Amino acid sequence: MERQATSAKGPSASTQISDASGSGSLVGYPRLARGHLGRQTYWGSFIFNIGAFVLPALYSTLSKLWVAEIDSSQVVTTDVYTYIGVIVEVLNEGFPRSAWLLIGDNATRSMRSRLDLTCTMIAATAAQGFVVMVIFLIRPQSLASAFVPAKVRQSSVTYIRLSSVQFFTSAVEAALSSSTRALDKPDVPLVISSSKFMINILLDLLIISRFRVGHSTPTVIHQAIIRLACDCLSALAGLSYFVLIIARRRIDASDRCHFSVSISALKTLLRPSIYTFMESVIRNAIYLWIVHEIVQLGETYATAWGVFNTIRWGLIMVPVQALETSTLAFVGHNWAFFRESKESQYPKASRKEVLGILRPALMSCLVGLVYEVVLFASLSVQGVQLFAYYLSGSRTVAKATQEMWKVVDWTYIFYGLSYQLAAVLLATSPRWYLYQALCSNIFWMLPWAIFVTKITLPQSSTWTYYAIIFGGANVFDFFDVSLITMAWLYRLVKGKVKINPAASSGDPEVGQGN
Repeated sequence: MERQATSAKGPSASTQISDASGSGSLVGYPRLARGHLGRQTYWGSFIFNIGAFVLPALYSTLSKLWVAEIDSSQVVTTDVYTYIGVIVEVLNEGFPRSAWLLIGDNATRSMRSRLDLTCTMIAATAAQGFVVMVIFLIRPQSLASAFVPAKVRQSSVTYIRLSSVQFFTSAVEAALSSSTRALDKPDVPLVISSSKFMINILLDLLIISRFRVGHSTPTVIHQAIIRLACDCLSALAGLSYFVLIIARRRIDASDRCHFSVSISALKTLLRPSIYTFMESVIRNAIYLWIVHEIVQLGETYATAWGVFNTIRWGLIMVPVQALETSTLAFVGHNWAFFRESKESQYPKASRKEVLGILRPALMSCLVGLVYEVVLFASLSVQGVQLFAYYLSGSRTVAKATQEMWKVVDWTYIFYGLSYQLAAVLLATSPRWYLYQALCSNIFWMLPWAIFVTKITLPQSSTWTYYAIIFGGANVFDFFDVSLITMAWLYRLVKGKVKINPAASSGDPEVGQGN
């Protein structure tokens, strides 16, 4: 049952809302439900998110296996799709990441207000993606020269042009996924991932796998065409399902919920989105700057880095990403309940209230820590090298990937923890989220990016420097995020964090975060 906005104040109002979801509360906050796996519970959303993240990751792994069967030298070409995805993040981490603070506010906003924000977010993000897609359709050579080794650069132009449609389709998917998770509808992104996975696997099996139908010789262009079709169809499937469940909700509840795009909703989205957009631009620009230098090391290291990212950011990061999205959704809900119970613009939070806000993040940290430690220990001996060989078809690349794993992967234990802590700031105060990102990028990543550009590194020790850069960044991020989060919580306890208290109007301007 959807939770409607209320004008009542105090613990009794919050308890009523919490009890409606059947999850109980801590100082009026919905707690981590025990024995309940519905979409509106922490563990229920986590299970849905696992499904939504694991399917694209599994496909990404299988696609590299099939491309390696076609032509192992072209595996590096498919990494362009990943780098396009990094550029796409800059667009997709602006408006969509404000969903947790605004659309996730189920205490002070009406459902109509939250749906208006959702529709406006999807429209604005899709428009951004469409403009960038047109630019790269016209000028694919600029992307090829930056992220594809010279040996396969010319043959990659068509692949890049076809993959550029990802700018538009992923924008729709990102906005739809974030907003519906904030609405406690994690089944929508699951539908997107499921439809994409099933269509991809079917077409890949029929066209480019070793079990393909017919005798034509498959190429990476076939894979790009398949991805293009699947990205478009899955985005359409997600939108259709979202419209269906909202239409059914209107019939069941006999309310006036509808879809609309408004200027007032866009203005509400802009304020926190400026912070998230700036953070993403800075982080991804520096990352691509350094990756560009790795590509210049030659095909072996470029391919090994792509394979390492496929393994690390593919199946292995799925639980961490699923934990983060559940953390964002429920910290966002808890923050809304905290604001709903306060009259002052500078309220003092008790330790119990702070624990109520942090509870989902603390649980995610515990689960993520156990998972990452076990994973690193189990794959460090030989497992990654064997996996990398199957992905790339090259023993040299597999050996380089194993070296990368041993040197760098232990630092992702720290990354998994910082992921969850940063989610607290993102779901409550995007401005402070930007502060922690600035510290990390200005004081660690930027100096190293300048260093690798200006200094010619000896070939024998080049990877050692890159290991220090990326591995050190993960460790630095953990301490950086921890300190900034503690500073923000200290200010919250002392009553120095400004919030806009709740109002009963349900207008998009209500409840704007600090």
